[in-house]
Amino acid sequence: MQTNLRSVLFTTALALTLTSTALPGQDLKPIPLPPPQTEGGRPLMEALKLRRSTREFKRANLSDQGLANLLWAGFGINRPETGHRTAPSAMNSQEVDLYVALAQGLFVYDPKANELKPVSGEDLRAKTNGQASIKDAPVVLIFVADLSRLAKASQEMRPFYAEFSAGCISQNVYLYCASAGLATFVYELNRAPLTAAMNLKPDQRIILAQAVGFPK
Repeated sequence: MQTNLRSVLFTTALALTLTSTALPGQDLKPIPLPPPQTEGGRPLMEALKLRRSTREFKRANLSDQGLANLLWAGFGINRPETGHRTAPSAMNSQEVDLYVALAQGLFVYDPKANELKPVSGEDLRAKTNGQASIKDAPVVLIFVADLSRLAKASQEMRPFYAEFSAGCISQNVYLYCASAGLATFVYELNRAPLTAAMNLKPDQRIILAQAVGFPK
């Protein structure tokens, strides 16, 4: 009888331990995005004229359509027949992933499925940097490079190529925001604690972050 009781107690304790250590994003569901709107917006020369960094945001969320347009402009697939993207990458390595920090948690953009895949249920926007304005931005994009995808490049050149790709994607985001009347800015961030919070692999490197929202 005592042996059976001990077995029951051990099983119960083990179940509680597994529940308490569950990944924070496992209760999140993928967010399917509508097809991006690839027509309209301001002309390129006007968008270039309006391109700027804006650090104050309204506390208003982007619509799913606005989020789909933003992510597609940044690094979506613009040639479905080849899988090529809206920004260049060295040797078409496509080593940069766009992580999307929202109030409800952290997601990663999957351009093929056109959806946000859940990563963590924690709101990491404010943890990227101590600036107060970032807390008001409804969307924070975290640019993460997986250097293992740059298999054709030397170890020495991989960080350089990843940073170049991230810069091109960031400029796409800037131009989309200028075209759509959104505010955005790129900023430095606290990489070490954020890397742990995002549970990144050794080959994954955080390059930069970019806040997006409606101008205040």
